[in-house]
Amino acid sequence: MEELNWVDLAAFCGYFVVLVAIGFLVGARQKRTSEEYFLAGRRLPWYVVGASFIGSNISTEHFIGMIGSVYIFGMCVATWEWGNIWTFSVLIWSFIPILLASRVFTAPEFLERRYNATCRLLFAVITVFANVTAFLSAVLYATGIGLKAMFKLPETVTISLGFGSFPVSTILLGAAGMGIIAGSYAIYGGLRSVAWTDVFQVVVMVVGGLLVTVLGLAYLGGGEGMVAGWRTMVARNLGRSGEWAAAVAAAAPKLPGEGHTSYNRLQIFQPMSHSLVPWPTILVGWISVGIWYNCANQLMIQRVLAAKNEWHARMGIVFAGFIKIFLPVITIIPGLIYFAIDPSITDPQQSDGIYPRMALLLVHVGIRGVLLAALFGAIQSTVDSVLNSTSTIISLDIYKKFIRPDVPEESLVRMGKWLGAIVLLISITLVPVIERIGKGVFVYIQDLYAYVAPPFAAVFLIGILWKRANAKGATVCIPSGIAFGVFLQRVVSVHWLARPLPFTLRSIFSWIFCVALLIVISLATRPPSPEKTGDDVTIDWHSLATFRNLGRPWYRNLGFWYLLFAGGIIACYLAFSGLFLR
Repeated sequence: MEELNWVDLAAFCGYFVVLVAIGFLVGARQKRTSEEYFLAGRRLPWYVVGASFIGSNISTEHFIGMIGSVYIFGMCVATWEWGNIWTFSVLIWSFIPILLASRVFTAPEFLERRYNATCRLLFAVITVFANVTAFLSAVLYATGIGLKAMFKLPETVTISLGFGSFPVSTILLGAAGMGIIAGSYAIYGGLRSVAWTDVFQVVVMVVGGLLVTVLGLAYLGGGEGMVAGWRTMVARNLGRSGEWAAAVAAAAPKLPGEGHTSYNRLQIFQPMSHSLVPWPTILVGWISVGIWYNCANQLMIQRVLAAKNEWHARMGIVFAGFIKIFLPVITIIPGLIYFAIDPSITDPQQSDGIYPRMALLLVHVGIRGVLLAALFGAIQSTVDSVLNSTSTIISLDIYKKFIRPDVPEESLVRMGKWLGAIVLLISITLVPVIERIGKGVFVYIQDLYAYVAPPFAAVFLIGILWKRANAKGATVCIPSGIAFGVFLQRVVSVHWLARPLPFTLRSIFSWIFCVALLIVISLATRPPSPEKTGDDVTIDWHSLATFRNLGRPWYRNLGFWYLLFAGGIIACYLAFSGLFLR
């Protein structure tokens, strides 16, 4: 495996210079009001909304964590890309018209408009906690892993200060460095800097990720081209011979579960006993974590709230949907390629280092810098988005709402900047904790989401669709839903089932419990007041205004592009349904 040389490092460093320059130049505009700083003045066009939506979503969770999970589990991990068809549809046809009509700044603010201030506070506090512990710190940890693998750093380096010397983890140092770079322009320029740098970073991510896939298939082709490489990748992932057959056979009792003697790594629909993605989760798993993440999570919907108008917001999500069709080429296929190169890795933490290894193994001098820029572009786009959304929630939903309601606009903007710096510092200090947990990054993040997502997915979705849902039901549902998830994992899974319950199934059961609890309590108590069920917070089933203003002429029509997006996703599921690749 060749080392990085000065050309690679120059390309890598040049990327960050351009990125930071864009962030500061775009963010140099006056940001005296909270709407300018936190929502970019509500002037983002559809292509920025869609690109920033994807940029916020794609991170080391994908280039490090998802590719590592694909190496272990196979094609079924693609459901985290293609499965977005469900939540994107709900967002486009239900949530966006309501959210933009309400003119809210944050998702927690919407909960107050629909229910009460208690729900707003609960959502704000839990979102901040989840962003810092379950997401930002894990992303920064994966950043450190990538840097350590790329530069072949030792486990620790010794730092000498005036009062003595002590060892520091190189993973922690790498995480801190990347976090500070992303935090600089995100804190300075607010959402405008974050959104426009995301556009640049998504382009770099797609180009760099595609290079890894193309060169990986060429490597497997052994001089006979990419088509031959694809055939080799398919044959080895199906375990047709040699050490790949042994690796696939050894995985069968572990992944589908006891009693299984075979395992199709290229099939997206897996048995009910599968340890990660039992087949029902593909059909109904989106109603819990997916609804919360894509439709109610401030990290994602902040750019939707900042769109020029409803058409730009919805078309932006359709654009993001088309990118999701393509993303498995750069987030799934590399994991399959590396399995075809070396099937010997069994430790999830070791599999998290596959992308940097592929960049060093496959790519020639100079281009490696572009590939590594793609990896760290994914990191930066998520770090800046998490910082911006978290500081927005603390500033508006906690500080202004409950501590200092009369805070001047300029003071609120300054507060947002300081809070972003504090959130970044806390997340960096938590990196060693994530390192000691010992799970793959992707699984760690998704596992924690399965605890916090179901109650919020329930109160948002049911609250928008059903006018009878009231504040008492929602207030009880939120803490009870989280507690129920803990009960399923710590009691039902350990003492009743005597085996781990996949977090994908746990989140579905928790969501069903939350919906039932919300409905029962709402029906048993007084209905909500009229101002809590207006057309700006719930769907009017009589008019169905959501299907108006789709755009003219046909090539600007939202429905036309949505149907193309949906058709593409269906074709992808059919291709890897198990009917063709056996």
